[in-house]
Amino acid sequence: MANINNPDDSRYKQLKQILDEILYLKDSPLYEYRKINNNKPVIGEGTHYASIMFVGEAPGENEAKQGRPFCGAAGRILDELLASIGLARNEVYITNLVKDRPPNNRDPLPDEIELYSPYLDRQIEIIQPKCIATLGRHSMKYLMEKYGLGEKLASISVIHGHKFDIKINKTKTAYIPLYHPAVALYTASKKKTLIDDFQVLKNFS
Repeated sequence: MANINNPDDSRYKQLKQILDEILYLKDSPLYEYRKINNNKPVIGEGTHYASIMFVGEAPGENEAKQGRPFCGAAGRILDELLASIGLARNEVYITNLVKDRPPNNRDPLPDEIELYSPYLDRQIEIIQPKCIATLGRHSMKYLMEKYGLGEKLASISVIHGHKFDIKINKTKTAYIPLYHPAVALYTASKKKTLIDDFQVLKNFS
């Protein structure tokens, strides 16, 4: 596995460019909220050569303070789920559809998704994962529509854990929608569902 901290690595350079752009993204409706609250944008974390890429929705309070995705209670669930298939956080790549925290953790708005989604598109093309797993309905909807799966789009309760085939730069890639790990904090039975769904990811680790 390549050293992700090597500044001479081409993927490192490209992802650093994305960070630099978002840091000064004054056109974002979330930029002023970030500055007023002394928050950080959350670009992503993990190996830049990941086989599995997780895409959440938007940073929460803890994430925006630390500049890291899934570092709060939902992140602890995600770490447990990764461990259940023999993976650690540094062996995958974790990011969000929207890179700045919406006020009061509300859902991202359509114009925010439109503004930030091209950065996600670039991350996917740079990392070239074998599998993309979405965590939550907004990232699920965006990626399914982007990759021509709009006709198969349904409630997350219906299609969670299902594998779909997509193509990234003409390369066959798996796409798997998953529940957001936070559901396990509110509904204990959903944790078993998440553990079961994660078994599908073993094929790509």
